[in-house]
Amino acid sequence: MREGRSVSSSPDPSVRRPTRSPSGIGARAAVVLVVALLALAGWQVGGAFWLLAIPLAALLGTPLFTILALVGLVAFAAEGISSAAVVTEMVRLAGSPVLISIPLFTFAGYLFAEAGTPQRLVRLTRAAVGWIPGGLAIVAMIACAVFTAFTGASGVTIIALGGLLMPALRADRFSPRFSLGLLTTGGSLGILFPPSLALIIYSYVATQSAGVSLTNPLAGPTVDRLFLAGIVPGALLIALLGVYAVLRVRRWKSPRPTFRWGELGAALRGAIWEVPLPFLLLGGIYGGKLTVTEAAAATALYALIVEVFIYRDIPLRRLFGVIRESMTLVGGILVILAAAMGLTNYLIDAEVPMQILTGIEGLITSPIGFLLALNAFLLIVGCLMDIFSALIVVVPLVVPVAQNYGVDLTHLGIVFLTNLEIGYMTPPVGMNLFISSFRFRRPILEVYFATLPFLLILVVALLLVTYIPQISLFLVDLLG
Repeated sequence: MREGRSVSSSPDPSVRRPTRSPSGIGARAAVVLVVALLALAGWQVGGAFWLLAIPLAALLGTPLFTILALVGLVAFAAEGISSAAVVTEMVRLAGSPVLISIPLFTFAGYLFAEAGTPQRLVRLTRAAVGWIPGGLAIVAMIACAVFTAFTGASGVTIIALGGLLMPALRADRFSPRFSLGLLTTGGSLGILFPPSLALIIYSYVATQSAGVSLTNPLAGPTVDRLFLAGIVPGALLIALLGVYAVLRVRRWKSPRPTFRWGELGAALRGAIWEVPLPFLLLGGIYGGKLTVTEAAAATALYALIVEVFIYRDIPLRRLFGVIRESMTLVGGILVILAAAMGLTNYLIDAEVPMQILTGIEGLITSPIGFLLALNAFLLIVGCLMDIFSALIVVVPLVVPVAQNYGVDLTHLGIVFLTNLEIGYMTPPVGMNLFISSFRFRRPILEVYFATLPFLLILVVALLLVTYIPQISLFLVDLLG
């Protein structure tokens, strides 16, 4: 198997999912079945029962979508409202044209991940910027960012690219700790770049929570606005980390390849079919030729033709496996989103966001104070929850409060996602910390210390993005 080729299976046994015993699965299934039957039957049980049953179900491993849907059903039942309110939201979700782009972009990302795209991308970026002091570190960050933008899962980036980039960094005499911190950080750098799934999901959830029209591009944080808004902040994060890499590399006698036009040309020819895609994608959307959904379909078709029929990296017999793996991720996201939006309807009807706003108005009187408190809260959320769950659960609570403080919802989305991106590597329980520890077989405390300098730099970038809205809105105002 080619190094970094498969997303689903890694040669490193430490990254395989642990198997669950049949008895453990049966216990969870039994809890889910009993609680679901009680909810669907509409039994008039006391609130104390639900306060006990729902946390117990969560602790026993009940899927998140089940917990969210159950809370919504119980909450509506307590108010005497039919459970159809939850089901209606699920049906409305299925008809949203924006969400059609999620499976299409995900399929394209998995095709690139399964093919030889990571190797071609690393070769091209190394030929272009590898001659700069610390150039290989910049290569690693760019490769990770592009890969994450298309696959939508930072853990996949560490697993798929770690085996390719770690030996290269060590061969160029980068220190073990620096290399470990760099790749742990790089796993989430692409979340702000289009066509990141996180941008699409934030757009849908925030638009629904704000009560604005999906068809009016000036009314809310539409996908095309967010695609533009994430480019400059994402580039800022990479630039600041690149400066740090250049300053650090002076301490080591790292060999630096000379720039060669011949190698650049060869690398460009090798990736000739993949390099134009981001330009075609963004050009089609902002040139008015394609909607986001049409761009997603074009991207998926382009990836299919290039990787299966031109490069022939993916044989037809393997194609159905890629489809299955990518749609498993999509199915999980959509099921959680459907269940959560039903709960969101209840929260809005019960004016929970307004109650939160009332509670903090006496403590926070300005947008600056609100954003500062929001950053602290989201960093905690980001290290405790995966990004998709955090978007679905937290955005409906935050958006109405942010609107009251006059915060632009497109800018809020970039601040939100930057926090969650940093949360992936925030001790003690950031997801990327543990994935990196498993992938590179290093103690978790070593990973903590290795990522700390990168974390501090990203926090500085977060403050710049938070308090200088034009970093996010510059391209939106210019081209939107």
